[in-house]
Amino acid sequence: MQTLSFWAAAILPLWDIPLIVHIIRRKSSQDISLGWAFGLWSSSVLMAPSAFVSGDHVAIGFNTVNVTMLTAVLIVVFKYRKGCL
Repeated sequence: MQTLSFWAAAILPLWDIPLIVHIIRRKSSQDISLGWAFGLWSSSVLMAPSAFVSGDHVAIGFNTVNVTMLTAVLIVVFKYRKGCL
């Protein structure tokens, strides 16, 4: 069960990929709130240290993939925001 939980936790954040693809195809992130993107990313980053020190492999796997994917979302949102970069 631990292995299944680990893989589910690692795969769950990959749902950010369609959002990234959507923004790149449209060449605009105007429909994405900067507050939402930054708030989601910052809360994930602030919670990550707790998972890393817990020693729980599922939490570590989830947070590693989640922070990575949300960082990619944030970069793409800022890159495709008119007048932002």
